[in-house]
Amino acid sequence: MPGLALAQQMALGAQAEWQQGYDVATSMRLRRSSTPTLSPQAVAATEEAITRYRDIVARGGWNEIHPRQSLRVGVRSPDVVALRQRLAVTGDLAIRSGDSDIFDSYVEAAVKRFQARNGLNPTGIVNTNTVSAMNVPADVRLRQLETNLVRLKSFAGNLGNRYVIVNIPAAQVETVENDRVMTRHNAGVGKIDRQSPIMNAKITQVNFNPFWTVPASIIRKDLIPKMRQDPTYLTDNKIRVYNGQGQEIAPQQINWSTNEATHYMFRQDPGADLNSMGVVRINIPNQYGVYMHDTPSKGVFGDDFRFVSSGCVRVQNVRDYITWLLKDTPGWDRAHIDAAIASGDRIDASLAQAVPVYWTYITAWATPDGAVQFRDDIYNRDGLNIAKVMSYQEIEEKEEATN
Repeated sequence: MPGLALAQQMALGAQAEWQQGYDVATSMRLRRSSTPTLSPQAVAATEEAITRYRDIVARGGWNEIHPRQSLRVGVRSPDVVALRQRLAVTGDLAIRSGDSDIFDSYVEAAVKRFQARNGLNPTGIVNTNTVSAMNVPADVRLRQLETNLVRLKSFAGNLGNRYVIVNIPAAQVETVENDRVMTRHNAGVGKIDRQSPIMNAKITQVNFNPFWTVPASIIRKDLIPKMRQDPTYLTDNKIRVYNGQGQEIAPQQINWSTNEATHYMFRQDPGADLNSMGVVRINIPNQYGVYMHDTPSKGVFGDDFRFVSSGCVRVQNVRDYITWLLKDTPGWDRAHIDAAIASGDRIDASLAQAVPVYWTYITAWATPDGAVQFRDDIYNRDGLNIAKVMSYQEIEEKEEATN
């Protein structure tokens, strides 16, 4: 029957159109690159990105977007047309997707790609953080790439066969072997007023079920104020106090209305639930007294902004990380690592070969697949006065809520 045949053709055509849209949208999603942030390949890709962004700037840059509502799949609005135009300029959205005012799967995939390139959770929803990142002007992004190219080139030499990169603005850790990223880990890094340092060092030892000895800066900034508010804070958190002779004293013996507490040693008992080290500490001898460690506060790793520590670096999926660190150290396979943690005992594992670690500050770079990455200049080291995606006040409020 002609009517049935026509209906079948229309159904098949609609299915083919849907399939094509799905495939294109999927192809626009950002795939994780195996190229290390610090590598000659990243330098070359960033140089190519600078050429592209110079062309974008020469053509007038991109439009700002000011949506009157949160944009997501299914929304129909003139704001979606402006969003499509903005995403097309940076290649996140294929130009052939048109100027429709409907937020469809094409736009959702493009937004996710943009969010991933800017260190935001790829939700596909255009929220305040996404709008702020999109509205950084093209010429500012170009200067950011040029500034960071200099930093990347400074690491273009031989960094070693196995090494670790900590990119502070990205709040991310990479393990690298034979010029390929083996694992990536979200991280919690230093607060704005307690910045993680830029340094090159070596990882020498892993401590299982460590004690946490509280630094003097945290005693002044955290413990003393908390004890003034809640005299049971130390006891509740299993933090013990020792005098200069190594004798434990009761917290009530200290005058908390002064800085007397800075003359004592504070040590938190091992344990995954309360100890600020979690179950693992990674030792990195350095002049700043910082290190890497696990944390009982796992929720921070899912946040867009992870500037929460007092300078040390908290590592997501720390067992995977130390398994890689210790893989060339006899007797320390994953099973032995899990057993050491489960024992609850303080156990130290010295690496057979120390692993170089580079704490860096890279806010803009590119990868050979053409993806251009940007991160918030949280410590304002780029000197470009880029508007922060989240205000310092908002970040501090978030930190207080976390603590």
